[in-house]
Amino acid sequence: MESKALAAGLVALSVFGDSAQAFSPSSFFPRTTASRAAATSAASSLRMGAPAAAEKGGKVKADAHDILLRVAKGEEAERTPVWLMRQAGRYMKEFKAYSNKYPFRMRSETPEIAIELSMQPFRAFGTDGIIMFSDILTPLPSMGVEFDVIKGTGPVIETPVRSMDQVKKLTPIDDPDKTTPFIRETLSALKKEAEGKATLLGFVGSPFTLAAYSVEGKANKNCFETKKMMYNDPEVMHAFLDHIADSIATYACHQIDCGAQVIQIFESWAHHLGPRDWGVFARPYAERVINKIKAVHPDTPVIYFANGGSSYLEKQKDMPCDMLSIDWGVDMAEARKTLGGMPVSGNVDPLVLMGPEEGIREAVRECIRGAGGSGHILNLGHGVIEPTPEEAVAAFVDEAKKFRLA
Repeated sequence: MESKALAAGLVALSVFGDSAQAFSPSSFFPRTTASRAAATSAASSLRMGAPAAAEKGGKVKADAHDILLRVAKGEEAERTPVWLMRQAGRYMKEFKAYSNKYPFRMRSETPEIAIELSMQPFRAFGTDGIIMFSDILTPLPSMGVEFDVIKGTGPVIETPVRSMDQVKKLTPIDDPDKTTPFIRETLSALKKEAEGKATLLGFVGSPFTLAAYSVEGKANKNCFETKKMMYNDPEVMHAFLDHIADSIATYACHQIDCGAQVIQIFESWAHHLGPRDWGVFARPYAERVINKIKAVHPDTPVIYFANGGSSYLEKQKDMPCDMLSIDWGVDMAEARKTLGGMPVSGNVDPLVLMGPEEGIREAVRECIRGAGGSGHILNLGHGVIEPTPEEAVAAFVDEAKKFRLA
């Protein structure tokens, strides 16, 4: 039954083209009615082929459905809620049915597919959070920075932003419904799916991380071009960060308007910055985004995650966010001491999931103990990596739901 449904779904999706390389972002919209119908049919077929265990795993007790939202708001809860960064990913067999055949932007910008991929880990593992399948770079074209995601390479920006003239030509995000129409459709549908079952998360990239991607053109282990700009042409970098901060705040508020209950800001390239540079080029602009979100949506929790920023955790404790997500480079108990009363998320090493089941369960218990059992959402200290066994994620979530501090 599963293999037949899978085959039917892939055949239906073939209306988009036989090759992933055939996708062109510039020609993606508008989609035809036939294309949308095919995508809907494909997603439905694949959902019908999901294992019975996945359906069972997605069931949530009525009194626990909003546990993640409550803890993100600083409220007490009966246990530690759990979700995983990059929980919708290539480690899942269901996910690969799409990722092996269709390019990233097709998957993330076709609501029917994005909805299906967002729901897969919830159905399989019963996570307390459902996060929209998308990318931090998704809003860049709305600002005039085109990108694509090349399989085996990652995000690529053909025309990097490296001059003041280019910055001045950027466009603001004024109407997300016009430039990213798929966001409303995706989040509105996910809100209905999540209602009474789980918390719906949206997310954005931080201004510095988006600027760094745009300046480099692709991932760079030294962040070379970005740091050249920071040190030699700081006025260009600050002008770029100004533009991104205002636009990303609008984009984040739009996600909340469309149904997101929590927003996470990913400072994915914080590991390229020391404490001083983070304080000059990252923190002020992340705070501007947070403050603008809170001005419009004061009751929506905002989580800030500085990947690699645990070495200057003490500098983050007075940020205006509701919660800090912590990478795996610091002991959770030490992080709580450093941060005082700031609620936290994290921070199990993702590679622990490559180990034996009992090791995974003990890592979950150790992290929850270190966090003190309150003001904490269990997560990894980075995203799930592709080779991770699905059974490992299942054990991670299961132990989080079972474990209670005495």
